[in-house]
Amino acid sequence: MFKTGCCGSGSNAETNDGYEVVRIEKAKGNCALCEGYAERHQSKPVAVMSCDGACLRGEISRQAANILCHSLAPEKTVRICLGGAFTKDTGQRGLVRDSPRLIALEGCPVNCASRMMAGVIDGLTPEIVQSYKLCDIDKKLFGIDEMPPEEIQALARTVAEKIAATL
Repeated sequence: MFKTGCCGSGSNAETNDGYEVVRIEKAKGNCALCEGYAERHQSKPVAVMSCDGACLRGEISRQAANILCHSLAPEKTVRICLGGAFTKDTGQRGLVRDSPRLIALEGCPVNCASRMMAGVIDGLTPEIVQSYKLCDIDKKLFGIDEMPPEEIQALARTVAEKIAATL
């Protein structure tokens, strides 16, 4: 449960020996579509999770993960719903936990996707790919609105193609 107040006036995280300890309300519902997706894709050899940040680098990672999993290598890869995998122990988390190969596309050195999932799956060791290092991005840009959508898509495709070549 989150503290109440105006616009996030409090924090529900505490620091504990180098970790942030966060309480997340248990999900009351379940998405049958998500569970069906996880079940249909559980035999694929590569699970791909991605940064889902609102910055340009996160957007490139997100789009690259989608291109990789849904266009370039759909027979080998399954795209993970990071929110679903992080917040409840159902099919999406099972895909992360049980995958023979787990790739985390990270948008920046903070490595949110892999750190989040390591917080709910002990001993998790994904292959971390810094997507911004696989494309020629102007490192002074931050916002998605600072680059035309076509250029974002082209950079994401470059990243996805480089990862696909390693599968």
